[in-house]
Amino acid sequence: MKRFRPGLVPTLVVAVLLPLLVSLGFWQLSRGAEKSALLQNYAERRAAEPMASTELQHTEDPAFRRVRLHGQFDAEHSLLLDNRQRDGKVGVELLQPFQDQATGLWLLVNRGWLPWPDRRAPPQFTTPTQTLSLDAWVYVSPGATFQLHADPNATTWPQLITAVEPARLWTALERDGFAYELRAQSGPATYRADWPVVAMGPEKHLAYAVQWFALSIALLGLYFYLGWHNAKEKNNGSGHESTRHV
Repeated sequence: MKRFRPGLVPTLVVAVLLPLLVSLGFWQLSRGAEKSALLQNYAERRAAEPMASTELQHTEDPAFRRVRLHGQFDAEHSLLLDNRQRDGKVGVELLQPFQDQATGLWLLVNRGWLPWPDRRAPPQFTTPTQTLSLDAWVYVSPGATFQLHADPNATTWPQLITAVEPARLWTALERDGFAYELRAQSGPATYRADWPVVAMGPEKHLAYAVQWFALSIALLGLYFYLGWHNAKEKNNGSGHESTRHV
């Protein structure tokens, strides 16, 4: 131990930072594993045949399941989900209530992304008035609860929101509705309907984990270097003092 003298302050710094850096690395690995499982689940359910709308409310885990709908859009109560980008362009996602004829249930259907380059003018969109048949899939936000920032007492539509909670919309409109957003598959009634399932893929989490582990190794290496360097300096100093005494 005489050859290793890191000092009190570096020891305290390493004791605090090293467990933190390592835990952050393992947390990123766990998040990456969760995202991989989520994407696999998404791929399997999107590849399956669409279920009937009558099965939707009786499904315990509806996330990413495809559903076949037949009904009409409500053009009077549109929601515009703000701060959505595609290819570096700013826009919104258009969500509208859709009443399924088979069940009478209201569903909040996302019809896709449309550009909004000029904030001085409202986004332009049209709503089909006829009865439609369309396929959609249930979107459940991973790790977060939807929040609706629309005014339930508002009389001006469409409303601009930053996040979505269908349940609050149904309460405001006094309707029996499904608790999750449905995202329509590309078709005549949609705009740009290509949504990423997760904002950050598993590979990003792996890269961040490698960075945290690398910082841990660098911190530990610096700690040992300082300890050996300080010990060497002290030993050299002690040797010079002994020579002077002789």
